[in-house]
Amino acid sequence: MVVLALAFSVHESAHAYVAMRLGDPTAYMMGRVTLNPIKHLDPWGSIAMPLISLFTFGGMIGWAKPCPVTPRNFKKIRRDEILVSMAGPASNLVMASLAMIALVALKHAGAVPAINAAMDMADRVQGVDTSVRLFPVAMFLYYGVTINLLLFVFKLIPIPPLDGSHVLRQFLPYKAEQAYNQIGVYGLMVLFLFGGRLIGAFYYPVLNVFDGLLASL
Repeated sequence: MVVLALAFSVHESAHAYVAMRLGDPTAYMMGRVTLNPIKHLDPWGSIAMPLISLFTFGGMIGWAKPCPVTPRNFKKIRRDEILVSMAGPASNLVMASLAMIALVALKHAGAVPAINAAMDMADRVQGVDTSVRLFPVAMFLYYGVTINLLLFVFKLIPIPPLDGSHVLRQFLPYKAEQAYNQIGVYGLMVLFLFGGRLIGAFYYPVLNVFDGLLASL
């Protein structure tokens, strides 16, 4: 939950910061360019849904309080909305990469047993020895990889109100966009309840790349 709250905070701050740089100060004036999780957390999307997803899908995914954006403040609305939408997932990919780099450094510092234990714990392997040196650090960093990668993949799914939908709707005719926006929370509920395999089909290959890099570097 700590890693998830941090991932949400960076994600939403990235949206708000890029929007500010592109001419829309709405989120900035509401105090959303901050890593304070209280400013970003949504009781349903940030607490309830992560717990539901943990028991239905096996990973913790959800969403934070939506970042307010006023598109008319942008100079090039379509381009700038796409950039703001992609800033969140991109920030999670960067965080996952930084956590992986830190794990590689930890590995070369002699903490291989701790990293292996952390990976086993994340895979729900029974009987993991959590007493090895630096295990809490390795566990925190490895969850930094897995949760941020999961959010990266999840938020790019083109179902409203996820970030991927904000990109896709820029290319839809007006009437199609209106119908598309109606999918909303209902689409998310279907995704949470029945879309575990769909999410996993994109998530696990990305995670395998990171695990491979961790093993080879």
